Amino acid sequence: MTGFARLALAGLMATTSIIALPQLAAAQDGQPGGTLRILGTADIDHFDPTSAALVTSNNFLRAVTRQLISYAASTDEAARITPEGDLATEVPQPSNDGLTYTFKLRQGAQWNAPSGARQITSADFERGIKRMCNPLLGSAALTYYQDLIVGLADFCSGFSKVEPTVEAMKAYIEGNDITGIETPDDETIVINLTQKAGDFIYMLSLPTSAPAPVEVLDYLPDGPDYRSNFIASGPYTPGDYTPDSSLQLVRNPAWTAESDPLRKAYVDDIQITFGLQPDAVLQQLQSGDGDMTYDITIPPAILQLLTATGDEKLMTVSSGATAFLFINTVSENNNGALRDLKVRQALNYAIDKAAIVQQSGGPTVGQPVNGIFGPGVLGYHDFNLYPSPDAKGDPAKAKELLAEAGYPDGITLKMPFRNQNNEPAIAQTIQASMAAAGITLELTPVAPADYYSKFMTNPVNTKEGTWDIAPVGWTPDWAGGSARSVFQPQFSFNGTHQTYNYTDYNNPKANELAQQAINATTPEEVGKLWSEVDELVMADAPVVPYLANKVVLYRSAAVQNFQPYALGVQGDWTNVWIQR
Repeated sequence: MTGFARLALAGLMATTSIIALPQLAAAQDGQPGGTLRILGTADIDHFDPTSAALVTSNNFLRAVTRQLISYAASTDEAARITPEGDLATEVPQPSNDGLTYTFKLRQGAQWNAPSGARQITSADFERGIKRMCNPLLGSAALTYYQDLIVGLADFCSGFSKVEPTVEAMKAYIEGNDITGIETPDDETIVINLTQKAGDFIYMLSLPTSAPAPVEVLDYLPDGPDYRSNFIASGPYTPGDYTPDSSLQLVRNPAWTAESDPLRKAYVDDIQITFGLQPDAVLQQLQSGDGDMTYDITIPPAILQLLTATGDEKLMTVSSGATAFLFINTVSENNNGALRDLKVRQALNYAIDKAAIVQQSGGPTVGQPVNGIFGPGVLGYHDFNLYPSPDAKGDPAKAKELLAEAGYPDGITLKMPFRNQNNEPAIAQTIQASMAAAGITLELTPVAPADYYSKFMTNPVNTKEGTWDIAPVGWTPDWAGGSARSVFQPQFSFNGTHQTYNYTDYNNPKANELAQQAINATTPEEVGKLWSEVDELVMADAPVVPYLANKVVLYRSAAVQNFQPYALGVQGDWTNVWIQR
């Protein structure tokens, strides 16, 4: 086993775990046919894999796209967290002192192109990477790749000057190359990196780096025309679609089982229904009127009942996910009060994390968290710069800091929240704990499908002070030693605004240590460096961490072979079968 593989496995082994594990049927007993019915609250954020960012969307993209690298869905931890070739015939070891990766594409993997099934080629892969730079609608994950792949930063720089029209963007993509990606023939991809990166293989499992067929350049990224002319490479392709209501996935005629070692595609079609309430969804699963959930958080009362009865269809999965308040240090609200460290520290002291854990379903599904990394991420460690008794908050200390900052009578802040699942109740819990410290929160509900895609990621909202603090969540983007995927998009700034670092937060010393962690070669060194990064960031208090949550999954009795897919943190739609 190489040093790279040991490091990766150590990180992966700590990342996900299943608490309750029922006996499952073996995959080879699969029963083809039938409809898998998925029930959820909100629509998919993006069809376009380049711009998709939510963990839940990864389940949709697992069904309709393919990546160079992916994972087997499995209840076996070692299998679930080990990178495998998806479009690539195998996971390569790097050459050139760790700087060059060479992939061979799997033959028979095809696009469902308008002109007929067509082999996916190396040029399609390079095109997919190029699309991440699109200034009109790029990729939230671009920061991982931009300075890592040789020549990608220059390509993106050139793209930023292109007129945002379909014609101009297509001409730029097809007329310019990324110098660090070589495509000597249709089935060979050579990627050259600027530096060693032990997590590069895992980045290639993200849908954002999926290949793109040339036809998609005829549409605006993820626009209505893109969606209605979607070109699938996975076993399913979008059929009937009514935004915010329903989406049907039907079989992709260009996909063949022989070309895909990771997806069995047992069911004939997948019917996703949006706009449902969690209570109703759980009732439908229990009555057999639905099969699996999409973005449902099981209500605490129902969760307690299912746990008490020992329901074997209940499963909890830890994904390294955390929830926290992002603090807006950009706006002029309250004369720029949130730029004052003491005010941000006051927020950290004020919050009652224990109450939030209880509101979320209790210790079975969550625990208080005090840093930017959740349990399971290499670099997570037990520390707390703003402690309070039993994690219930210290309103007296918060008031003291506010007074020192010039706010002896407290302060009023705007806090939006996603009107979904138990998030309104959590918002009210946060509001109550802040009130005890003299901080008045004005709550604003936002539609779940708009919260990130249109509200939080709109920099105008941040600059104009539409929000002061905002509850957000983050799940590491890939399975593995994944601290980079938490830190880099949210807590680093290189001069280019990133989608999820809402305030352009930056700490040069933390950046320096993070870079050392990315280049480190042993799990011990990696963990130590990332833990130092965590403490440096929390000393600045740009966020208020409050919950490390596990994902609770539930399914109907008809669902067989329910095995989690690591990136979707959900049973794999492409490998379950239905028995009713």
